[in-house]
Amino acid sequence: MDNHTLSAKSISLNDLGIKNATVHYQLTPEELHQITLDSGQGIESSSGALAINTGEFTGRSPLDRFIVKDAITEKEVWWGNVNIPFSPEAFEKLYSKVCDYLSNKEVFVRDSYVCADPNYRLNVRVVTETAWSNLFCYNMFLRPETSELENFVPEWTVVCVPSFMADPAVDGTRQSNFAILDFTKKIALIGGTGYTGEIKKGIFSALNFILPVFKNALPMHCSANVGEAEDTAIFFGLSGTGKTTLSADPNRKLIGDDEHGWTKENTVFNFEGGCYAKVINLCEENEPEIFKAIKKGSILENVVFKEGTNEVDYEDVSITQNTRVSYPIYHIDNIQPGSIGTNPKNIFFLTADSFGILPPISKLTPGQAAYHFISGYTAKVAGTEAGVTEPQPNFSACFGAPFMPLHPTRYAEMLSQKIKDTNVKVWLINTGWTGGPYGTGSRMKLKYTRAMITAALNGELEKVNFENCAVFGIAKPMTCPDVPSEILNPRNTWEDKDLYDSKAVELAQKFKANFAKFEEFANPEIMAGAPLL
Repeated sequence: MDNHTLSAKSISLNDLGIKNATVHYQLTPEELHQITLDSGQGIESSSGALAINTGEFTGRSPLDRFIVKDAITEKEVWWGNVNIPFSPEAFEKLYSKVCDYLSNKEVFVRDSYVCADPNYRLNVRVVTETAWSNLFCYNMFLRPETSELENFVPEWTVVCVPSFMADPAVDGTRQSNFAILDFTKKIALIGGTGYTGEIKKGIFSALNFILPVFKNALPMHCSANVGEAEDTAIFFGLSGTGKTTLSADPNRKLIGDDEHGWTKENTVFNFEGGCYAKVINLCEENEPEIFKAIKKGSILENVVFKEGTNEVDYEDVSITQNTRVSYPIYHIDNIQPGSIGTNPKNIFFLTADSFGILPPISKLTPGQAAYHFISGYTAKVAGTEAGVTEPQPNFSACFGAPFMPLHPTRYAEMLSQKIKDTNVKVWLINTGWTGGPYGTGSRMKLKYTRAMITAALNGELEKVNFENCAVFGIAKPMTCPDVPSEILNPRNTWEDKDLYDSKAVELAQKFKANFAKFEEFANPEIMAGAPLL
C-alpha cells in the first residue's frame, strides 16, 4: 500500500460494528486498479481493463438469497423459493460475526448513490474486502460530487466479504455463501462469494421493494433510451433476447441498460451509473459500444487470455459462460445526460422464442401487456443442457423474478395503470426463430428486428393494418417498412402449417400452465390477456 497515494480522508466504521479497521475511503479507480494488480488479485488486459477471477462463484446463487422477515416485510413480501425468509435474530448474529471478522483488517469504503432522479435518490455506503469489488461499485453505482461527500449520510449499507464463510448449522444459511437483505437495518450483507453481481442485484432487489411500497414508483428490469423528440422507449427482456443490443441505437441516447424506475411524475430514471454486460463471444463488429467500453477503469470477470498474451479470448468459456465486464456509463459515447428520460411512448417486451411460434412484432392491449409482463417468457434452445432435445420455455415473472420481493401482480398492475395513464404503446418483439423451431428454422435477422422497432418508434405502424393471432389474440401488423411481409405472420414461414397450428396451441398451454400460480391474484383484465386457445 505504501507505494500508492491513497485518498487522504478516512472514516470510522465503529457505528457499523467494525472496529479498528484500516479504512481506505473513496479511492480513485486508478488507485483501486493498481492495488488489485499489486496484490496479485488481477491482471491488466491488453485493452487496459482489469481482469479478475471471482472464485468459486461466477454467477448469482438464487437459493442463497434471503430477506429478513420482520414487521416491514412480513405482509408485503411474496415469500417462497425466490424470497426466502431469514430471522432477525439469525441476521443479527451473522452480521456481528462478519463485523468481528472485518475488525482490525484492511477494508475499502465507497459512498455512492442509486436512482438518478434526485426525488428518488438513495445514498449507499459500500464496505468491501477487496479493492476490485470497490472498483465495481464505483463503476456500477452513481458517483457523488466531491462536495457532496462532506455531509454524506448513507441510507443503506452494503457489506461484502467474499472470504467470510458462514457455518450453515450455526448461522441459518443453506451453505457457506449468502446474500441477505434487512429492510429494518437497511443492510445488504454478502459473504462467501466474490461474484460482484450479488452487490448490484442486492441493491436492485432492495429498490424493487422500496420504490413501489414507499415511493409509488415502478421498478423495472429493463433498458431504456431517448429519441431526438425526447420520447423514451423501454426494453424488457431476459438474458439473450437482445435487451442491451437493441437499446444501443446510434439514433437514440442510452439512459441505461438494465435497471430503471418509472415515477408518478412520468420520468424514467436509471438506478445505476454503469453497465454490467456479458462478453461471451464479444466482437467489435456485433457489439461496438461494449467492445470500445472495455478499457482502463473497466473490470473483466472470469475471462481467459489467449495463450502467451494478455489479450482476452472472448470465445473461451472454460471458466464460465457468464463472462462479464463492468464499466462506468461514461465509457459509452451516446448517453442521455443525467440518465433520466421523460414522456415514455413505447415499451418493448423482448423474447427469443425458439419454438418459432410468436410473431416477430405484435401490439398488445393493456391486459395483454400485464399478462405477458407477469409471464416474462423466453425459451432455451435445444442442446444447451444435457438431455434437452427440444426448445424449453423459460418464464421469469416481470422479466426479473429473482429480484422481485413483491408478488408479480403488484408490479403488473402498476405497469398496466401507467400504460393507461400515459397511452404508451406496448409491443411484443420475437428476436428468436422464424420458419420453424430451433434446428429447423433460423434466427430472426437483427436488421429486420431493428427495422420493426424503428417503425414502431417512428409511428409508421400506425398507418398499417393489423390482424389478430388466432391462438394468442395479439395483433400483428400485415406490413412493415424494410421488412418482408411474409415473415410478419410466422405461420406463413412454416412449411407444415398444420404443425405450426398444433405447436402454437402447445405453447399457449405452457403459458397458461405457468400462469396458474398467479391467477388468484390477477384481476379480470389481466386474465383477459391470456392466449385464446
